[in-house]
Amino acid sequence: MLSRFDEYLIHQTPEPLAHPVSMDRNVYDRYWLGGFSADGQGCYFAASLGLYPNRQVMDAGFSVVHRGVQHAFFGSRRAPDAREQTEIGPLRLEVIEPMRALRLRLAPNDSGITCDLTFSARSACIEEDRQVLRRGRFTAMDVTRFTQFGRWEGEIRIDGVPIAIDPAQVHGIRDRSWGRRAVGEPEPGVPAGPAQVSFLWMPLIWSDHASLAVFFEDAQGRPLHAEGKTLPLYAHADQVPGVEDPKARHMSGVSRRLRYAPGTRRANHATLTLMEVDGSTREITLEPLLRFQMKGTGYGHPDWKHGTWKGELALGAQRWSLDALDPLAIENLHIQQLVRCHSNGQTGIGVMEQLCVGPHAPSGFTALNDGAR
Repeated sequence: MLSRFDEYLIHQTPEPLAHPVSMDRNVYDRYWLGGFSADGQGCYFAASLGLYPNRQVMDAGFSVVHRGVQHAFFGSRRAPDAREQTEIGPLRLEVIEPMRALRLRLAPNDSGITCDLTFSARSACIEEDRQVLRRGRFTAMDVTRFTQFGRWEGEIRIDGVPIAIDPAQVHGIRDRSWGRRAVGEPEPGVPAGPAQVSFLWMPLIWSDHASLAVFFEDAQGRPLHAEGKTLPLYAHADQVPGVEDPKARHMSGVSRRLRYAPGTRRANHATLTLMEVDGSTREITLEPLLRFQMKGTGYGHPDWKHGTWKGELALGAQRWSLDALDPLAIENLHIQQLVRCHSNGQTGIGVMEQLCVGPHAPSGFTALNDGAR
């Protein structure tokens, strides 16, 4: 099957672009976008939009934390034949200029949430090291992802009440990932082994640069993947030097320490250490300000899990009082926390995404979802 993109010189296989090179049902391609106020107050919002070509599904979510309540919109549809059709019911994500500007719109719908938001870049894209995680002979994940820092402008409305999104005040972080990971309905055949994952993703914003750290660890705390990077920030999108920034630096080492709130798997303090290639180190402390449940954009949601077939078009909505949620319920373990960060007299702000399921010896976890003592 041909598509308009077959006109461009971008083929990687002898197939038309509509045909994935892999027939793995769990192949995916996804946008994730988030935004928050520079002062750590106000709302925190995030969106995702993913395509699962071998499942014939496209889905999306938009979610806002405001005054202790998380509001969420969900949408799912049969995947369109044309890859440029990134629209699900009232939600539309538009690439205005690749790697420079995107527009997210959510028209009136039963969730009570609407938005018209534009993301503009403040950094080049930084490619994370390829993440390949195996469980014995089974490849659980094989993913490429890039991260980008920027700002947001526009408006969000909750039940008709407007929230102005001022680009001078609202930071943005987004990522694009693609490859293979567990999505949708479980695979048939031999059951998978016991669940275990320890994941941290830390994009942090400073006055003139950004830093990024990513961790995957096994049940004993051994690193399966660990990387740290820094890159410049720019005042305007037209100053960003192309797709990648030659001034970006890759750390030679990275480590972290977390302290958990009792009865949870949620950090209440963290320390991140970045090691430069010359052996010098930089220590960063992170203090959580507020929490965002990742199920609000489909991650681990029991009903709106990514890649699940919901029909030709399905829309949904939910609201949660964050203080009323069980912190150890499986669907609530995957979170992002807005964090204030400190290092060498500098103060910044950023995100600490956490997912820890199953045993993790350094944290004292021994079961599927036991909490910190």
